[in-house]
Amino acid sequence: MAEIATIARPYAEALFKVAGADAAGAAAWLDELAAVASNEQLRQFADSPKSSPEQVFGVISGVLKSSLPAMAQNFLRTVIDNGRLAALPEIASQFRALKNAQLGSFDAIVYSAFDMDNAALADLSGVLEKRFGRKLNLQVTLQPELIGGVRVVVGDEVLDTSIKARLEQMKVALTA
Repeated sequence: MAEIATIARPYAEALFKVAGADAAGAAAWLDELAAVASNEQLRQFADSPKSSPEQVFGVISGVLKSSLPAMAQNFLRTVIDNGRLAALPEIASQFRALKNAQLGSFDAIVYSAFDMDNAALADLSGVLEKRFGRKLNLQVTLQPELIGGVRVVVGDEVLDTSIKARLEQMKVALTA
Protein backbone atom coordinates (compact mmCIF):
# COMPACT_ATOMS: atom_id res chain seq x y z
CA MET A 1 0.00 0.00 0.00
CA ALA A 2 2.41 2.62 -1.19
CA GLU A 3 -0.45 5.07 -1.66
CA ILE A 4 -1.47 5.02 2.02
CA ALA A 5 2.20 5.35 3.02
CA THR A 6 2.58 8.34 0.72
CA ILE A 7 -0.53 9.97 2.14
CA ALA A 8 0.51 9.27 5.75
CA ARG A 9 4.10 10.55 5.51
CA PRO A 10 3.38 14.34 5.60
CA TYR A 11 0.98 13.91 8.51
CA ALA A 12 3.48 11.84 10.51
CA GLU A 13 6.35 14.24 9.81
CA ALA A 14 4.28 17.31 10.68
CA LEU A 15 3.05 15.77 13.91
CA PHE A 16 6.59 14.71 14.80
CA LYS A 17 7.86 18.28 14.32
CA VAL A 18 5.01 19.75 16.38
CA ALA A 19 5.28 17.14 19.17
CA GLY A 20 8.99 17.84 19.67
CA ALA A 21 10.05 16.72 23.13
CA ASP A 22 6.63 15.19 23.85
CA ALA A 23 6.94 12.58 21.08
CA ALA A 24 6.36 9.76 23.57
CA GLY A 25 3.11 11.31 24.80
CA ALA A 26 1.97 11.95 21.24
CA ALA A 27 2.80 8.36 20.28
CA ALA A 28 0.54 7.10 23.08
CA TRP A 29 -2.56 8.98 22.01
CA LEU A 30 -1.77 8.45 18.31
CA ASP A 31 -1.62 4.67 18.82
CA GLU A 32 -4.98 4.82 20.59
CA LEU A 33 -6.48 6.83 17.73
CA ALA A 34 -5.02 4.40 15.19
CA ALA A 35 -6.59 1.45 16.99
CA VAL A 36 -9.99 3.14 16.91
CA ALA A 37 -9.58 4.21 13.27
CA SER A 38 -8.78 0.66 12.20
CA ASN A 39 -12.39 -0.33 12.96
CA GLU A 40 -14.17 -1.02 9.67
CA GLN A 41 -17.59 0.13 10.92
CA LEU A 42 -16.17 3.47 12.04
CA ARG A 43 -14.54 4.02 8.66
CA GLN A 44 -17.84 3.22 6.93
CA PHE A 45 -19.58 5.76 9.17
CA ALA A 46 -16.88 8.36 8.44
CA ASP A 47 -17.10 7.75 4.67
CA SER A 48 -20.89 8.09 4.66
CA PRO A 49 -22.11 11.33 3.07
CA LYS A 50 -24.75 11.56 5.83
CA SER A 51 -22.18 11.95 8.62
CA SER A 52 -20.48 15.28 9.26
CA PRO A 53 -16.87 15.70 10.40
CA GLU A 54 -18.17 16.83 13.81
CA GLN A 55 -20.21 13.65 14.19
CA VAL A 56 -17.19 11.51 13.29
CA PHE A 57 -15.03 13.45 15.76
CA GLY A 58 -17.69 12.98 18.44
CA VAL A 59 -17.92 9.23 17.87
CA ILE A 60 -14.14 8.80 18.03
CA SER A 61 -13.84 10.99 21.13
CA GLY A 62 -16.62 9.03 22.81
CA VAL A 63 -14.93 5.68 22.16
CA LEU A 64 -11.55 6.67 23.59
CA LYS A 65 -10.65 5.68 27.15
CA SER A 66 -9.27 9.11 28.06
CA SER A 67 -9.82 12.64 26.85
CA LEU A 68 -7.52 13.93 24.14
CA PRO A 69 -5.10 16.82 24.68
CA ALA A 70 -5.60 19.92 22.54
CA MET A 71 -2.87 18.93 20.07
CA ALA A 72 -4.50 15.52 19.57
CA GLN A 73 -7.93 17.06 19.05
CA ASN A 74 -6.56 19.46 16.43
CA PHE A 75 -4.69 16.65 14.68
CA LEU A 76 -7.75 14.40 14.65
CA ARG A 77 -9.94 17.19 13.29
CA THR A 78 -7.41 17.81 10.50
CA VAL A 79 -7.29 14.11 9.58
CA ILE A 80 -11.11 13.85 9.56
CA ASP A 81 -11.61 17.11 7.63
CA ASN A 82 -9.20 15.92 4.93
CA GLY A 83 -10.85 12.50 4.70
CA ARG A 84 -7.72 10.64 5.82
CA LEU A 85 -9.13 8.56 8.66
CA ALA A 86 -8.17 5.32 6.87
CA ALA A 87 -4.53 6.47 6.84
CA LEU A 88 -4.38 6.94 10.62
CA PRO A 89 -2.86 3.50 11.41
CA GLU A 90 -0.10 4.13 8.85
CA ILE A 91 0.44 7.64 10.22
CA ALA A 92 0.94 6.10 13.67
CA SER A 93 3.38 3.56 12.25
CA GLN A 94 5.46 6.20 10.48
CA PHE A 95 5.38 8.47 13.54
CA ARG A 96 6.68 5.59 15.68
CA ALA A 97 9.50 5.01 13.16
CA LEU A 98 10.48 8.69 13.34
CA LYS A 99 10.41 8.62 17.14
CA ASN A 100 12.51 5.45 17.26
CA ALA A 101 15.05 6.89 14.81
CA GLN A 102 15.41 9.97 17.01
CA LEU A 103 15.95 7.83 20.11
CA GLY A 104 18.11 5.25 18.34
CA SER A 105 15.80 2.39 19.30
CA PHE A 106 13.81 -0.25 17.45
CA ASP A 107 10.42 -1.90 18.01
CA ALA A 108 10.57 -5.58 18.90
CA ILE A 109 7.63 -7.94 19.15
CA VAL A 110 8.10 -10.78 21.63
CA TYR A 111 5.76 -13.71 21.04
CA SER A 112 5.53 -15.77 24.21
CA ALA A 113 3.61 -18.89 25.16
CA PHE A 114 3.00 -17.49 28.65
CA ASP A 115 2.42 -14.08 30.21
CA MET A 116 5.66 -12.42 31.34
CA ASP A 117 6.06 -10.32 34.49
CA ASN A 118 8.09 -7.09 34.51
CA ALA A 119 11.22 -8.69 36.00
CA ALA A 120 11.35 -11.40 33.32
CA LEU A 121 10.70 -8.81 30.63
CA ALA A 122 13.53 -6.61 31.92
CA ASP A 123 15.93 -9.59 31.92
CA LEU A 124 14.86 -10.55 28.42
CA SER A 125 15.26 -6.96 27.25
CA GLY A 126 18.89 -6.88 28.40
CA VAL A 127 19.70 -10.16 26.67
CA LEU A 128 17.96 -9.14 23.44
CA GLU A 129 19.63 -5.72 23.33
CA LYS A 130 23.03 -7.44 23.55
CA ARG A 131 22.01 -10.00 20.91
CA PHE A 132 20.67 -7.46 18.41
CA GLY A 133 23.15 -4.71 19.32
CA ARG A 134 20.59 -1.93 19.69
CA LYS A 135 18.07 -0.47 22.11
CA LEU A 136 14.71 -2.22 21.83
CA ASN A 137 11.12 -1.29 22.69
CA LEU A 138 9.52 -4.61 23.60
CA GLN A 139 5.89 -5.44 23.01
CA VAL A 140 4.69 -8.83 24.27
CA THR A 141 2.07 -10.84 22.38
CA LEU A 142 0.77 -14.14 23.71
CA GLN A 143 0.90 -17.17 21.39
CA PRO A 144 0.08 -20.35 23.33
CA GLU A 145 0.82 -22.50 20.27
CA LEU A 146 4.56 -21.85 20.83
CA ILE A 147 4.32 -24.30 23.79
CA GLY A 148 7.25 -22.58 25.55
CA GLY A 149 10.08 -20.15 24.92
CA VAL A 150 9.87 -16.95 22.89
CA ARG A 151 9.95 -15.77 19.31
CA VAL A 152 11.34 -12.25 18.81
CA VAL A 153 10.85 -10.14 15.68
CA VAL A 154 12.92 -6.97 15.22
CA GLY A 155 12.31 -5.47 11.80
CA ASP A 156 13.15 -8.27 9.37
CA GLU A 157 15.23 -10.25 11.89
CA VAL A 158 13.68 -13.19 13.76
CA LEU A 159 15.05 -15.05 16.78
CA ASP A 160 12.98 -18.16 17.45
CA THR A 161 13.80 -20.09 20.63
CA SER A 162 10.34 -21.58 21.06
CA ILE A 163 9.63 -25.22 21.77
CA LYS A 164 7.51 -25.35 18.61
CA ALA A 165 10.51 -24.28 16.47
CA ARG A 166 12.76 -26.85 18.14
CA LEU A 167 10.20 -29.60 17.52
CA GLU A 168 10.00 -28.58 13.86
CA GLN A 169 13.81 -28.75 13.61
CA MET A 170 13.78 -32.21 15.16
CA LYS A 171 11.05 -33.32 12.74
CA VAL A 172 13.11 -32.15 9.76
CA ALA A 173 16.23 -33.84 11.10
CA LEU A 174 14.44 -37.15 11.70
CA THR A 175 12.72 -37.23 8.30
CA ALA A 176 15.86 -36.29 6.34
